[in-house]
Amino acid sequence: MTQRSLLTRALWFLFVGWWTTPIVVNVAWALNATVILIPIGIKLINLVPTVLTLAEPRSLSDQSSSRGQYSLLLRAIYFVLVGWWLSFLWANVAALLAITIIGLPIAIWMLNRLPFVTSLYRFHG
Repeated sequence: MTQRSLLTRALWFLFVGWWTTPIVVNVAWALNATVILIPIGIKLINLVPTVLTLAEPRSLSDQSSSRGQYSLLLRAIYFVLVGWWLSFLWANVAALLAITIIGLPIAIWMLNRLPFVTSLYRFHG
């Protein structure tokens, strides 16, 4: 994939990213609240950094990413008991921080960790 310039990413953030990110976060959370639409919600969660700043999207198909993961059963239990509501709070706090200059670096850090907060999914690389 091609790298986007810092100027392009900054302009995207200023005109699109800051207001679309909370929409994507909350649509993803609503989808995650259903059983059938969880896969789509998880895909949206993984795209949140891209929506905010045009960061390169992360791939879930990387075979090496399965190493060092918690078991699927543990991740499912965590999601049901904690992940669904904690990710909602986490993502909305991050989206709120993203609209401030001072909070933006913290928001990016938080949004990059959203998959882990949601389902204990670890990205490698």
